[in-house]
Amino acid sequence: MPIFLDRHFIEGATRHTLALAHEKDLNIQDAYGVKFLTYWFDEERSTAFCLVEAPDKSAIQHAHDEAHGDVPAEILEVDPSVVEAFLGRVRDPEPVSKQPATVDSAFRGIMFTDLKDSTLMNTLFGDAKALHLLHVHNVLTRNALRAFEGREVKHTGDGFMAAFNSIDNLVACAISIQRAFGQHNEQNPDEPLYVRIGLSAGEPIEEHGDLFGSAVQLAARLCSHAEPEQILLSEVVFNSCQQQKQRLVSAGSVAPKGFRDNHQIFQVDWSEP
Repeated sequence: MPIFLDRHFIEGATRHTLALAHEKDLNIQDAYGVKFLTYWFDEERSTAFCLVEAPDKSAIQHAHDEAHGDVPAEILEVDPSVVEAFLGRVRDPEPVSKQPATVDSAFRGIMFTDLKDSTLMNTLFGDAKALHLLHVHNVLTRNALRAFEGREVKHTGDGFMAAFNSIDNLVACAISIQRAFGQHNEQNPDEPLYVRIGLSAGEPIEEHGDLFGSAVQLAARLCSHAEPEQILLSEVVFNSCQQQKQRLVSAGSVAPKGFRDNHQIFQVDWSEP
């Protein structure tokens, strides 16, 4: 039978979720007369590739659809020797074991991000283009979270909530996010994406994978108070930050909704050195 290489765009996927999806493919493959030989995952681009022995392309599509619903965007017939020469193997990788991240009530840095005018993008660019830009936003943000060991707590549709063990990583990640969007906007001036970011820190309470508490609420309020392309942070983050201290400047004080007292806040100069 011929050999095919298919390509999937799977936003937010991890190596573990890809391993589980591949296992589901293996469980259903006999029903469609296909053999899933191996797979690769480009985590930075949220793209997966499967090498499949199959009678035709439709058999691969139907098998993927029944197994997990992630139908490939593209399927190409390939020479397995060429695949091995370029990608190094034509057989399965070792199984991936799940190592879930744990969050307790210890001191954490909290980040909220928000994409400016996410709803308006549908009117400006149309549904398909707006969805593509939202995918770009998600990938740029998740790349930075991954690079600075941030844990994605939840995706809000047009933003993220994330937690960090390190305050220096928290601030560095926020800078990296704004720089990534700045680079995107330079390269795509007709399709700019602007993000506002709020940072706080404290001892949140964890319940059912979510985080709660005053530190969480303050980060969310600072995010909503920030201007597009701005990073606002609490006094606790300012006092705890070491590596990026020279970039933090006073932004006065605010009275966040739901808080009794005014809070001294700071902003980050995220321009290149």
